[in-house]
Amino acid sequence: MDKEKRLSTHIAEGFRDLFYIWREELRAVFRDSGVMIFFFLVPLAYPVIYALIYNPETVRDVPLAVVDQSASQRSREFIRRVDATPDVRVVATCGSMDEARRLVDSKRAYGILLFQPEFNRDLAAGRQATVSLYCDMSLLLHYKALLLATTEVSLDMGSEIRAARAPQSTDELQQIYVAPIPYESVALFNPANGFASFLLPAVLILIIQQTLVLGIGMLGGTAREQSRFHHLVPLDRRFRGTLRVLLGKALAYVIIYIPVCLWTLVVVPHLFAYPSVGNPWDALLFLLPYLLASVFFAMILSGFMRTRESGMMLFVFMSVILLFISGISWPTDAFPTYWRVIGQLFPSTPAIRGFVLIKSCGANLFDVASEYRLLWIQTGVYSLLAGLVYRRQIIRVRRKMIREYRAAKARSVVG
Repeated sequence: MDKEKRLSTHIAEGFRDLFYIWREELRAVFRDSGVMIFFFLVPLAYPVIYALIYNPETVRDVPLAVVDQSASQRSREFIRRVDATPDVRVVATCGSMDEARRLVDSKRAYGILLFQPEFNRDLAAGRQATVSLYCDMSLLLHYKALLLATTEVSLDMGSEIRAARAPQSTDELQQIYVAPIPYESVALFNPANGFASFLLPAVLILIIQQTLVLGIGMLGGTAREQSRFHHLVPLDRRFRGTLRVLLGKALAYVIIYIPVCLWTLVVVPHLFAYPSVGNPWDALLFLLPYLLASVFFAMILSGFMRTRESGMMLFVFMSVILLFISGISWPTDAFPTYWRVIGQLFPSTPAIRGFVLIKSCGANLFDVASEYRLLWIQTGVYSLLAGLVYRRQIIRVRRKMIREYRAAKARSVVG
């Protein structure tokens, strides 16, 4: 009976300490303006700022310079059609390539369309004619707009020229001759071909992990700076249990980040009308292990922060690297093996792939089972490692307290 009573008392004490640690961690967050910036200002403001920067998602009226050495009716028709597209605007017809290059160098044009003198003669003789497009590759969106517009005009005029050279008895036969296999281009999962719809979902996921790492790292550095023994764990009997410290701190971070995640990953995409064809419940269930894995991952790293600024110096520059190795901008199959292995260590890598598939492509949890499973594995592994980090801190603080107590006792005896 006494044993059961002691056990229940110990459990009750553990819960009291857990909620005390949870309360103290929340106070530490709201007392620290630097942590408040990482936990609230960055995840609340950055998604809106990024969305406004990339809204509208496509570029229109990209300036184009033309060098028409053919000066024929067909070259002028080609130029007129290119200028009529919504993506391109012809700003100048130049007499030479040097003049056109000066426009590109001064950023008054982002491409040059060149018609050789033999352009019309080749078409009249039934030979293939060449239209050259020179692009400023400093911005791929401009290159894409120029290339697509000129390609579409080239295909359309080529079809018309072939039809005029081989007239058929009926319009239907004429259409079959010109386009024996009709095709239609359909942009799946990104109807507007928008840059923000492609990139922003991945960036939003990465913001969650990086702000947690930076904020919790700053808390860890502050705790060391303020601690008598320069450790994460304060001199308080309520912090003597590893499990209660780990769960108390993690609970505080999770509670703070639940509304942050809803704002970043639900409200902002809805405000800016990003593609969202997946089941919202699948997305929320998928985010649960990601949030937990990110919290425990950040708690592990906080154990190595010696000052408040250590996290910023170590982890801010990694954001671009993590975005690349997630596979959203470059296929993971093209990565070296060691980069693929390194990428699996970060919760953001499977989370970005899975979240984009759910939100933008309509996948369910079964379709992203490998990413979902990996996030739960990371949650389990990182929680154990975080427990070891805090256990080591608790033991070291306890040993130093014992040494100081013995030294003080020895001094009192000598005195």
